[in-house]
Amino acid sequence: MNETDFVTINTQITRPPVGTMGAASSSNGQRAPTSPVGVHLPSYEYSTAELAPGDQFAAWRSSLAPMLELVEPCDKTIGFDGRQTLWDMGSLVFARIRTDGFGFTSLPGHVRRDPLDHWTMTLLLHGNMTTDAPRRTFAGGAGVVQVHALGKSFSGHITDSEMLVMFVPREFCQEMAGALDAVEFSSLDSGMGRLFADYMIGLAKRLSLLDSADLPALVAATRAMILACVSMSRDHVEGASDPISTVLLERARRVVQTRLLDARLDAETLRRELGISRTRLYRMFEPSGGVRRYIQHRRLLDAHSALSDPNDPRRILDIAEERGFTDGAEFSRAFKREFGYSPSDVRMGIKGKLQSKPSPELQVIAPEARLGILLRRLQGLNVG
Repeated sequence: MNETDFVTINTQITRPPVGTMGAASSSNGQRAPTSPVGVHLPSYEYSTAELAPGDQFAAWRSSLAPMLELVEPCDKTIGFDGRQTLWDMGSLVFARIRTDGFGFTSLPGHVRRDPLDHWTMTLLLHGNMTTDAPRRTFAGGAGVVQVHALGKSFSGHITDSEMLVMFVPREFCQEMAGALDAVEFSSLDSGMGRLFADYMIGLAKRLSLLDSADLPALVAATRAMILACVSMSRDHVEGASDPISTVLLERARRVVQTRLLDARLDAETLRRELGISRTRLYRMFEPSGGVRRYIQHRRLLDAHSALSDPNDPRRILDIAEERGFTDGAEFSRAFKREFGYSPSDVRMGIKGKLQSKPSPELQVIAPEARLGILLRRLQGLNVG
C-alpha cells in the first residue's frame, strides 16, 4: 500500500500536508514541535519510510517491542511500511498508527524486564484484527473500539491497517479499573462504545491544535468518557474477570501503599494480610512483574515524590533507606531504570514532579524509542 492509498483511506481524519503533521524536522533529523514550547501540544512522528527495505521490519518491531512481540514475516527484503504519530497527554498516551499486516504476541509481565500493565483502547479506521486471549477469541474491524491488557498473555494478527490507540495506565482512575478488567479482550460494540470511537476520532483531529494548558480539562473529559463507555459495556461481556480477584487486587494495592515504609513488607506479609494463598497472590501480581517488583515500583514512586518536594531537605540516602534501600548505588540504579534519570536530577530540579503534563524532552529522544519511553512513564504515574 502506498502513500496515496494512506491519504485516501484516512478520510475520517484531516491530515496536514506531508512533513507538517504536528512536528517539523530539525537539522539533526529529530522531530521538534512546530509551535513554541508551551503553546500547542506537540506531536511526535516516526516512520520506516526512509530506511532500507531490508531494515524496515526490524525497526518497526523495535519501536513496538515495549508492548508486543512481532512475528517475523517470510520475506523481510520487500520492505515494511510503519508510521506512528504520538501525543503525550501526561497521564495518557494517544497514538495514530499506520502499519502493514503482522502477527503478534504479548509476553506476560514476569517475562519482561520492565513489565507494562496498561490497557489499550484501539479503534481501527480500516483493517481487521483477531486476538486470541486465554478466555476468549475475538475479532474486530473498522469503527469499533477494542480493549487489550498489555500485562496479560495474548496473540493475534492484524491486516494492513490504520488505527487510533489510547494507552490507559491502571492507576489512571481507580474507580474504572474493575470495569476495564471486565471488558478487556473484547470489542465495545455498543452505543457508548461507538460514541467513544467518535471521541477518539475528534481527538486525532484536534490534539495538535490544543494548548498544553488545556490538558487537565481534556484528561478529565477523557476519563469521564472511558468510564461511561466501559461501565455501560461490562454487563454485556461474557466471561468477565472474577470480581473477587479484582477486589482483592485493589485491596492488596492499598495495603502496599499504606505500608510502603514498613521494612517488613514483602510477599509473605501481604499474603497474610489478605488471607489468600501464595499461588493466588503471585498470579494477581504477575502482570506487574511480581509482588517484589510492584513493591519496589511503588517505593521508587514515593521516593521520587519526596525528592521533588522542596520542603524535604533530607539527604537522598536517607530517603532511600526509609524505603528499604540500604545501598545508595543500588537505589540510584533502580531509580534511573524506573524513570530514565537520576535521583540527583530530581533533587536539583532538572526533573520535576511526576504529574499530568507532557514531557518536553521527548523531542530529543530517538523517534523509534519514544513510544517505549512514554509507556514506561505511564507506569510511574499516580494520577488518582
